Amino acid sequence: MATISLCMIVKNEELVLGRCLDCIKDLMDEIIIVDTGSTDATKRIAYKYTDKVYDYQWRDDFAAARNYSFSKATMDYIYVADADEIIDEENQKRFRNLKAALLPQVEIVQMKYCNQLEYGSVYNFDCEYRGKLYKRLRTFQWVDPIHETVNLDPIVFDSDIEIIHKPLESHDRRDFANFEKLVNRGEVLSKKLFIMYAKELMIAGNQQDFAKAVPLFQRALQEERSAEEYKAADCVLAKAAQYAGDTESFFTACLKEVADNPPAEICTMLGEYYQNRENYQEAVLWYYNAIHEQECALNIKYAVVFPITGIIDCYEKLGNWEMVLQYREMLKN
Repeated sequence: MATISLCMIVKNEELVLGRCLDCIKDLMDEIIIVDTGSTDATKRIAYKYTDKVYDYQWRDDFAAARNYSFSKATMDYIYVADADEIIDEENQKRFRNLKAALLPQVEIVQMKYCNQLEYGSVYNFDCEYRGKLYKRLRTFQWVDPIHETVNLDPIVFDSDIEIIHKPLESHDRRDFANFEKLVNRGEVLSKKLFIMYAKELMIAGNQQDFAKAVPLFQRALQEERSAEEYKAADCVLAKAAQYAGDTESFFTACLKEVADNPPAEICTMLGEYYQNRENYQEAVLWYYNAIHEQECALNIKYAVVFPITGIIDCYEKLGNWEMVLQYREMLKN
């Protein structure tokens, strides 16, 4: 049977840490908790479950803290948990079955991360796979009978285990503050972080958040980035301009996307623009495109809830009750 080290990084989690550890303590062979500066009872609670509690000086770097926690692990596999997670009884059984049957060739186990939308600020789906269990020491093997190479691709297993993400509040304020620190330090965001920042803005950002982000996304348009990143930047800049009432900047961002293949976000924002000016026929055109023709780039609500709500209002104003009823039914589903 595989052995597992639990590795956690925590700070001021006294309200949820015990709840989390009660769910998983019997599934783990070792519990490692790295505290990054708690001022509440977090460490006292942690010591009830393990004597492997370590202090770590926070450097505004989650990856560095995770790496430090991994360095303390000694078992076959490392399970990564956040303090606001829960595993119910059914999924505890699934976890035990997995542990008993886990083949040593498996290097990463993905589990279903659920309840993402309750306080979600970067996700568009309520349940999606996420790597949770990692082999601590990787064994490299040569493959192919000729032109042999070392196999670098990890063997990933998608399990049926569901982890319930149950935070007490949204993390968006914390996340925006961390993004601002990175930007102020002059760091160039990786593609992953760039897209995540854009997603979080489009899902949870307010006018002030967008205003602070404008210089970064304007600068990105002059950098060598991917088409996906340029599209994300145009969405953010269009929304920022919409908030600011800057029509020229709004259309500059929108029309660049319209000339290519506009995402649903751009179509919905154009629909909102014309709806606010009581040009309902034009608004319907753009809302229709958002709903039926284009895909979202960052926030799925711009392809569903927002344009459907908008098109219903426009058809009400136009007196087209047949279409009102049709889109009301769509909104229900």
